[in-house]
Amino acid sequence: MQWRYSHILMLVGAILAFLPIFGVDYLLDNYVREREKNNVQQAVSSITSQIEHVADSSIASLRTIIAESPSLCTPTFVANAQREIEGSLNLKQVLVENSDGVQYCDAFGRQVAYSPISENLPIPGHTETITVVKLGDLSMPALKITQTFSQSRRISVFMPLLGQGAETLSNDLKPAAMVRVVLTNGTPILTVGDPQPFDRRSTSTEFVSGVSFAGVLPLRAEAAVPFAIVRAGYADLDVGFTIIACIMSGSFLILALKYVRRSKVPAFDLERAIARGELKPYYQPVINLKTGALEGCEVLCRWEKRNGEVVPPGAFIDYAEVTGLAIPMTLSLMEQVKVDLQDVCLRMPTMKIAINLFEGHFRDGAIVEDVEAIFGGTNINFRQLVFEITERRPLANSTQALSVISGLHALGARLAMDDVGTGHSNLEYIQTLGVDIIKIDRVFVNMIQDGITQVPVLDGLITMAQKLGTEVVAEGVETEAQAIYLRAHGVTQAQGFIFAPALKVGAFKELALALHATQVPRQRIGAVIEQAA
Repeated sequence: MQWRYSHILMLVGAILAFLPIFGVDYLLDNYVREREKNNVQQAVSSITSQIEHVADSSIASLRTIIAESPSLCTPTFVANAQREIEGSLNLKQVLVENSDGVQYCDAFGRQVAYSPISENLPIPGHTETITVVKLGDLSMPALKITQTFSQSRRISVFMPLLGQGAETLSNDLKPAAMVRVVLTNGTPILTVGDPQPFDRRSTSTEFVSGVSFAGVLPLRAEAAVPFAIVRAGYADLDVGFTIIACIMSGSFLILALKYVRRSKVPAFDLERAIARGELKPYYQPVINLKTGALEGCEVLCRWEKRNGEVVPPGAFIDYAEVTGLAIPMTLSLMEQVKVDLQDVCLRMPTMKIAINLFEGHFRDGAIVEDVEAIFGGTNINFRQLVFEITERRPLANSTQALSVISGLHALGARLAMDDVGTGHSNLEYIQTLGVDIIKIDRVFVNMIQDGITQVPVLDGLITMAQKLGTEVVAEGVETEAQAIYLRAHGVTQAQGFIFAPALKVGAFKELALALHATQVPRQRIGAVIEQAA
């Protein structure tokens, strides 16, 4: 051990002897980079924290006004609204209007002048919605938090996005720095400074930057400053670091290197990965247990990084749902599916393509328009599309969810309930949604073991599906015994590793076309189907 460290110290000493200036610049550059990155990240985190606090307090005020006001636009309502405004540092106005924007009353008895900057967006986990607006003569954009009071009335509260003005924010910035707040879909809300040098940066221009999301709100803040600007502020330390580098021992240098090399880069940048097209569709075949034919496939998402690493969905799907990135992620996958499978769907017009949707899609009616825009006029017929919604998360707004489902059904697509038996729902819930297909989770399929003749829970799920008149697809089929049991109990469609894992598009198309060309010979599927038949 002593021998090993002595040689390291000798190497460090040699480097310091011949390259002292290089060592000082390296240490100081990394020290500045790390410190300024922390400062920038703290700045954007402070901005998003302010936005989140403003929104939370405004939602609380809105709920208080509603709870204490039996009816709208009465003296009691106006008094409650004025009291909340007086007791809040952020709240500027309370407005009652209808769905067409016709104003009925406000806290001060005057017309409220505002214009939307963004579309009306849902807030995950809340019944309220959020819109960014220009309010009166305020220089700072405002948040409009809205709650539906009845079918014809909406109550909204208005508050500035940030407590300080844009000019104050600009005074706190370093030269050539920029700060901006945008929606997660990229719509700009507030920009201070010039973002073009950062957006058009090349590999020769380094920036210190940070990004922060405003909790569950569909907003993010980002800031950037040229590294050369912040580095210039540390010029006076060069001399001192040069002296320290020549005097301090090798152990100090090792600790310093460990410090400057310690990474604080986020685990992944999903938003950038979506923009780069790193989210790829994989296709898992769905097999008919009676005939061995290919019924279709389920589209599964994989993150293929540029370094070749493949990230499984469990590492980023929850993050995508919380931040609202699940919606652009799904759109990207559907665009790729359209390109990947057009030729296969033309030759196999009965093949089904199952695409996963998230709870957020059922609060955003735009998904129906997106599906129509992407697949309309292509070789992929709407009747070939199956949209899966997991049972693990409840659909918060049943009215909006039913509207989305009705829209998808109107196109000719079908709805599948995924992970049935693992979530909160019951028979009535599934009936209400108009589910066409029930997918049995692998948890129940795994209960099938060699020699078992009954699996009560699984049998109950199959019976429930039969009573509903829905199709049944079993997931996670991995053994011959499971395939035989499922077929014997009336389940005709299954997917799992015994047939094929999730495949890249090339391998899936080769399998699909080969099975189609040979009229689906059972030996290609394996001895499982042969014995089950």
